[in-house]
Amino acid sequence: MTTYLNFIDGQFVKGSAQPFANHFLTTGEVIGEVSAAGRAEVDAAVGAARAALKGPWGRMPVAERVALLRKLADGINARFDEFLAAEIRDTGKPRSIASHIDIPRGAANFNVFADQILTASTETFEMATQDGTGALNYALRSPRGVIGVVCPWNLPLLLMTWKVAPALACGNTVVVKPSEETPATATLLGEVMNAVGIPPGVYNVVHGLGPDAAGEFLTSHPGVDGITFTGETRTGEAIMRAAARGVRPVSLELGGKNAGIVFDDADLDAALEGIGRACFANTGQVCLGTERVYVQRGIFDRFAEGLAQKARGYRFGDPFDPATTMGTVISAEHRDKVLSYYAKAREAGATILAGGGVPDMQGYENGYWVEPTVWTGLPEDSAVVREEIFGPCTHLTPFDSEDEVTALANDTPYGLATSIWTTNLGRAHRTAKAVDVGISWINSWFLRDLRTAFGGSKASGIGREGGVHSLEFYTELRNVCVKL
Repeated sequence: MTTYLNFIDGQFVKGSAQPFANHFLTTGEVIGEVSAAGRAEVDAAVGAARAALKGPWGRMPVAERVALLRKLADGINARFDEFLAAEIRDTGKPRSIASHIDIPRGAANFNVFADQILTASTETFEMATQDGTGALNYALRSPRGVIGVVCPWNLPLLLMTWKVAPALACGNTVVVKPSEETPATATLLGEVMNAVGIPPGVYNVVHGLGPDAAGEFLTSHPGVDGITFTGETRTGEAIMRAAARGVRPVSLELGGKNAGIVFDDADLDAALEGIGRACFANTGQVCLGTERVYVQRGIFDRFAEGLAQKARGYRFGDPFDPATTMGTVISAEHRDKVLSYYAKAREAGATILAGGGVPDMQGYENGYWVEPTVWTGLPEDSAVVREEIFGPCTHLTPFDSEDEVTALANDTPYGLATSIWTTNLGRAHRTAKAVDVGISWINSWFLRDLRTAFGGSKASGIGREGGVHSLEFYTELRNVCVKL
């Protein structure tokens, strides 16, 4: 049994709210207790962050701050196995995924944004004046202040450091509220912060639930200067309402119902490999994942059978076993949600090409398992096709023309991502431009250059992070005008 404490002002602190259990998703057993922060602990965390902002962290030269960020990356890598075990226990994802994505990227984010802040430029303009002497305008970046970081459970370390790293690089301080489902790596990072010499109060962690709990206390706190959140759209709307009080900026990366598009001239093997990953990786719990696939009619049957074979080929089991390729979903509640959509698909008359239920897991019967599932035959207005499920499932629909598939892909309130599979260069560029999303992949999926803009449109979010775009959120740009 592990107890996860809050991390405030460089110290591990017990919370005053009701503690709650932490489960091992593979077996359903309780393996820890999370000490939940009450309003007093959130106040203390925000106060510590404000004091650090005005103290040594706020006065630290950029080069010194960057050196500490690089030590943080090294510190995570030095304790790689501890972070890996913590992430697997919290998320149930296989070692094969977490060891190659979650922990390496979690550490790399600190190096990426250390590089970014060292090379970032601002703007300078000369201007004429009536008296002929002229004037010079230049810009300064200053930290936004205390940043509330509200994190999701699907990629806990990776997506938390994706926000914390640029925030710290820009000179801000942070209060992190991890998902109540995944408290471990955010807590463990507090130990690394102390070990490498990050001043107390720069990085704080408060555990707890959302409404009328730590999440709401943090996002509504008047001492928080900006809020960044990744998660479902309804929670994002609640955070926007909270942030409106005090006119505080938000960066929101929200839900999606992403479409994959496969034209009949695509490299079929590559498309099956890429779409298979997009549908089933991380047990379908990826905001950029693909729950709708549109396949040109001439290759529809071949593609459908190939994707069904992919779905049937995953190996369930102990997430610490390198041979395991499919883990559980995040909780019993989420398992029930995903299975409710499996039931809706059956009731609506879907043709089930693969999966559709729960795997037989001898020895792990109490784990939160669902089968990778492929459907076809449902209308576009069905709940399964329109609503975000966030599980290892997808629906296949045939199409005939570019215009038709663009209209189908755009017929959604969301606008996060798409992947387009074709060997026709003109068609690829036309379709990528026509689909209303924040990121379009052509003949790939989840290929990320961290310098590029990342975010969604419509109900999938507000703002862009990544590279210099992160700096736009985590800093205030000030203009200085000098009359010559």
